[in-house]
Amino acid sequence: MHKQQALVLPGAVQMRIRNSQNSPGERLSQTKSMVLSEPETLQKPVTSINRHRRNQSQHNIDASVGLQPALKGEYLNKAKIAEGGKKLRKNWTSTWVVLSSNNLLFYKESKQEAVANLKPGCKPDGVDLCGAIIEWTTEKSSRKNVIQITTSTGHEFLLQADHYPTISKWHDAIKKTVDSLSSGAGGQSYGRAALQRSNSTECVSRPTCDPPKPKPKESKSEHRRSIMFKLNYSASDSADKNGVKNRLKKFISRRPSMKTLQEKGIIKDRVFGCHILTLCERERTTVPKLVKLCVEEVEKRGLEADGLYRVSGNLAVIQKLRFLVDEEEELDLGDSQWEDIHVITGALKMFFRELPEPLFPFRFFEQFVEAIKIKETTQKVQAMKKLIHQLPKPNHNTMKLLFHHLRRVLTKSRQNLMSTQGISIVFGPTLMWPEFELGNMEVNMVYQNQIVEFILIECTEIFGPEGK
Repeated sequence: MHKQQALVLPGAVQMRIRNSQNSPGERLSQTKSMVLSEPETLQKPVTSINRHRRNQSQHNIDASVGLQPALKGEYLNKAKIAEGGKKLRKNWTSTWVVLSSNNLLFYKESKQEAVANLKPGCKPDGVDLCGAIIEWTTEKSSRKNVIQITTSTGHEFLLQADHYPTISKWHDAIKKTVDSLSSGAGGQSYGRAALQRSNSTECVSRPTCDPPKPKPKESKSEHRRSIMFKLNYSASDSADKNGVKNRLKKFISRRPSMKTLQEKGIIKDRVFGCHILTLCERERTTVPKLVKLCVEEVEKRGLEADGLYRVSGNLAVIQKLRFLVDEEEELDLGDSQWEDIHVITGALKMFFRELPEPLFPFRFFEQFVEAIKIKETTQKVQAMKKLIHQLPKPNHNTMKLLFHHLRRVLTKSRQNLMSTQGISIVFGPTLMWPEFELGNMEVNMVYQNQIVEFILIECTEIFGPEGK
């Protein structure tokens, strides 16, 4: 009978060794993943055994962690434009950004400032860069020097800096980190998985993140990209006996892209929420068609309506009108379903409120505020006139049409009970707002109303006669 000997190593794997006394041909057997061929190896220290038990891939992991690029904190402009594939309204904020070995961290302020202001430790928002995609973009923002980061879960972020070398440095560092994580060499989760399986005879062969696939010719929608990622990297691939997952992946990959659907006219570009420059270029005009239609309809049958532009219309009917406009359906505002003139004015106000950049562009906000502070009226008119003539042509022409229309609304003030001040209160925050809410919102609103009211009063002097 074989004698059985047990060996217990502190902090290591327990092993049993059978010594054969009968036949030299019998081999040493084991119940775990380690074989001790000679009794002398039992005397080796624990650290030596542990060191030899670590597989070669774990050595590569440890060696590569220190090679991942990292950047110290720096203030960048950040905007989150999608969450889980769902689009969000773009809102730029100045954020303290830190790049770690596998995450991009966003702080409201630097730790030094938090300490100086006696605030508790900054709690950052983290972005997992494993499987992420980073690329330069000019379509998602009118700003320059913008990079887009799309995570494996469908989150999308924009980072921007005024100086190109600054954002280029961050782009290169983040890309190196993403490439390192995607290659499977730098994932800490992979390292933990290797340690958890260290007492098994099988080797860990698949990392958490597989190498990135080549970029397709036609960009897929972010939601579809997220689904494909989850299907490709699911841990239950081996259990897919019926090939359901493979068939589903083929079905999704064969679906036409958003660009193809738009080219075929199946999916049309929106009107609400579209940048005014893009919309006018698409419609080949300098004033959006919807603005013209609404203004003409209001002047045709609604100038004497009580509380014009102040009274809200039925939101459900306004949303129905919005849907038809976005789908480019044939729109007749004289139809009985749009009988309530407040529905027309509500749709017009909604169009201006949902512009990604207001009719008064962000970069001109502070300049208009400084101009309205001028005390002498003649100088104030000249300052306003100069700024308005510097605006892009679609902004200028749309503004001219709208303010001349609002002047005609004021000619019926006895009937509609609307004053210059009342219209400015409605259209001040609708036509202009700051890009970053850095100051006092109440003060900004006062300036917004004053600017609209002044332009309304001096409309002819600033824009010239209506026909010219």
